[in-house]
Amino acid sequence: MSRRFWFILIAIVVIFGVIYKLQAGNSKTTSNSGAKGTSHVLGKGSTGITLVEWGDYECPYCAQYAPFVKQAQATFNDKIYVQFRNLPLTQIHPNALQAARAAEAAGLQNKFWEMHDALYSTQQSWASLSNPTSVFVNIAKQLGLNTTQFNSDMNSETVNNLINGDKNDFAKTGFEEGTPTFTIGGKQVKPNGSVESISAFIQNAIDAKQGKKTTTTTNSGASNQSVQAKPTTKQ
Repeated sequence: MSRRFWFILIAIVVIFGVIYKLQAGNSKTTSNSGAKGTSHVLGKGSTGITLVEWGDYECPYCAQYAPFVKQAQATFNDKIYVQFRNLPLTQIHPNALQAARAAEAAGLQNKFWEMHDALYSTQQSWASLSNPTSVFVNIAKQLGLNTTQFNSDMNSETVNNLINGDKNDFAKTGFEEGTPTFTIGGKQVKPNGSVESISAFIQNAIDAKQGKKTTTTTNSGASNQSVQAKPTTKQ
């Protein structure tokens, strides 16, 4: 066989080797089934009860609920934990993932809740932008963060894995994908869009744990919990 033949054969083998490595690398970065989720928690939790919100920073309903959750958390601060976990609905909210990355990047500098609150309070200023990154960086600057580190962390594998860990954990719950989704003790609850409704669910959970009779809690308005999963509701 000629030298030319062997040269071509070796080139083909090298090319296929490169393709295999690239595919393996892509598989490693996109497969996050073992990624560990976030653990952003507020409160003293003396009763051991946790209210979990699975949220999307671009979701308008999440923005509406944010102050109600904050008020309920302040009221029951000593008794419960309040936890936020990421559920960016990227198919209808194109900036949700980058916003989640901004929150997690801020969290690496111990400013998660400050960024969480700022993202919701400024939602209308960045939700429709083609690229909201500059807005997030400006918020980070206002919060006193190291913006160079923030920029780097926002697009890091560490932050990406945290978000994917949350998404994986939500998938395991079996709940219909929609935001905001609330759970207490692992069971889904559907408040009707008021601080009173959220507080009633929390109080019922506390009473039940203490062996007291619980009051009836209405789920009126619960359609808000899943409406964001429908593309026709894109804002």
